[in-house]
Amino acid sequence: MKKNTPLRIPVTAGLKDIYSLDMHTAYQAACLGKFNVELFSRLATAIAVVLSALEQKLPPIPQAIETLDAAVATLVQVKVRGDASDIWELAESEFPVILEAIFMVEQCIGTLDVALLERTAASLNNMAAG
Repeated sequence: MKKNTPLRIPVTAGLKDIYSLDMHTAYQAACLGKFNVELFSRLATAIAVVLSALEQKLPPIPQAIETLDAAVATLVQVKVRGDASDIWELAESEFPVILEAIFMVEQCIGTLDVALLERTAASLNNMAAG
């Protein structure tokens, strides 16, 4: 009997562009002092989904998980400040950490597949809602 292996659908340029647009738009808004909770959420979601997906498979770049973990830790601090003050901004020292994570996501996302990203995003959404 033939083994039924799941079909791997690679991440396309269009999906990469969506992730990049969400991250770079949020980053540029932060640079211009126009960061807000919605942009924060898009940035944090993109980084968290790719980090979680990479944790489920061997990342192509050895320091990928460490880089994205640092960004998530930074974003947790931003969220704490934003929730407390309703002022959403990145501190000067946080910009390089976030930009490095954005570049890392862009390098790694093409090694993932659409189904893994979708399952990961759904799982993270369920954890956040539950």
